[in-house]
Amino acid sequence: MSTPSRARLSVGLFRVGINLWPPFVGAGIHVTAIAPDFRSVTVRLRHGLLNRNHFGTHYGGSLFSMTDPFYALMLLHNLPRGYVVWDKAASIEFREPGRGDVFAHFRLTETQIADVIAHTDGGDKYEPTWRVDVVDRDARLIASVAKTLYIRRKRGSDTLAG
Repeated sequence: MSTPSRARLSVGLFRVGINLWPPFVGAGIHVTAIAPDFRSVTVRLRHGLLNRNHFGTHYGGSLFSMTDPFYALMLLHNLPRGYVVWDKAASIEFREPGRGDVFAHFRLTETQIADVIAHTDGGDKYEPTWRVDVVDRDARLIASVAKTLYIRRKRGSDTLAG
């Protein structure tokens, strides 16, 4: 499979920008690592006074927010130009209360990218669901999030896979 013709944003600029994004700053969400090829992102949610609930655990909405844009953004940086990628749906399953910093490790594989291109090559939409787990420092599962993406080649796009 060919790689995208050029990056849309540099990794450094992307990381600075997302870490200054007001909803993330206010919630204590911080991107700690991004692979140079945008195929791996690690996000931390700090456990602080402003983002804990009455029980002293993370707000469920903060856990959900920390997983919001990453698969869509990672995919956009790994597809040829001419694609529309949106988050279409998501669900979260809370497994344990989060009482300390928690982390989400996103991975985008060559197989996932090839699958997207194969399913959209004829102009069809594709809506895969990918999972990401939120874990604490001891790798205990705090929550599991399923993200459904909407992916389609832009109408009139002459971008071809391969």
